[in-house]
Amino acid sequence: MYRLQEVHSPTSRKAFFSFPFKLYKGCSEWVPPITKEEKAVFNTESNPVFENAEAKLFLAMKGNEVVGRIAAMINWIEVKEQGKTKVRFGWYDSIDDIEVSKLLLEAVYDWGKEKGLTYMEGPMGFSNMDKAGILVKGFEHKNTMITWYHYPYQMEHLEELELTKQAEWVEYKIKIYRAEDAPEKVKKYASLIAKRYKLKPLEFKHRKQIIPYVDDMFDLLNKTYDKLQSFVPIQPYQIAHYKEKYFSYIHPDFIKCVTDETGKLVAFAITMPSFSEALKKVNGSLFPFGFLHILQAQRKNHKASFYLIGIDPAYQNKGVTAILFDAIQRMFNKRGITDVETNPELEENSAIQMMWKNYEHDLHKRRRTYKKAIS
Repeated sequence: MYRLQEVHSPTSRKAFFSFPFKLYKGCSEWVPPITKEEKAVFNTESNPVFENAEAKLFLAMKGNEVVGRIAAMINWIEVKEQGKTKVRFGWYDSIDDIEVSKLLLEAVYDWGKEKGLTYMEGPMGFSNMDKAGILVKGFEHKNTMITWYHYPYQMEHLEELELTKQAEWVEYKIKIYRAEDAPEKVKKYASLIAKRYKLKPLEFKHRKQIIPYVDDMFDLLNKTYDKLQSFVPIQPYQIAHYKEKYFSYIHPDFIKCVTDETGKLVAFAITMPSFSEALKKVNGSLFPFGFLHILQAQRKNHKASFYLIGIDPAYQNKGVTAILFDAIQRMFNKRGITDVETNPELEENSAIQMMWKNYEHDLHKRRRTYKKAIS
């Protein structure tokens, strides 16, 4: 009834990236990606991840109709240097028929076995900078720019096919205080920590002012998250790619940094205006006029997203986040932002989740990766 097709031709490649637009058509919670950016992820000539990774794309077909898709990926740094002998899978979308999911997952399993790997895990991308986790709670909420949306049956298919939970991420909605309501103790604590450790918050007016700190940001990311189970070090040649991919979306106001008395970066936080509503209107393409919706979301928006935060291990648990949050709070108040959504945090990463304790917050989404041994 169903057959598997590996993506090779331009036609099948187009079908792979267009399938979600058919599957989630009419779903008010699904936020479409920018198709050009999705394609760039799997462009072996432009994405530097392919210096240490490889991938295969598969379609499930019923006659000439696409009914499912999946990507299989191997990050060889993870396999050879970290000893995690796994094949990753992601971009998993399927109609509600377990036979389709079975066909897609068997393709990943077989390729992993062919490569001598011992288990498969997903949904996830090539690294920590990519999307990860199938939605298991919060189906009534829109996904953010850097997360996937799924129907409930997709999780059910994985469990019926005997994949088991590997990692779980949580996401929060946070209410931002009005300027006059922000706790005075938080402001005073930020000032106290800055004086105690001779730290200085940085404000940026132009993107070019940020560039000298970007490499240090990625270095802090590697140091901040290197003990977490899904971590794969970000390679130097990948940084330029991520600069181009993400920094064009970020207004300088939304990046906050903290340096020590020598000017060394010790902490940073990147937030973004929420692009979910804009991306719904864009519907996969920035041209000819889609970019106008993105610009509007940057300029006027009462919602924002926490994207990344990094803290030098020497300053963790010393209250440095108070300095970042004080600067972010003031910026949000200035811009009229009242609601913030965190991006996925591993549930065991309690240090990050403690950051929201001084704010009204709600754990509104969970997402999960699943694994299966390859025998």
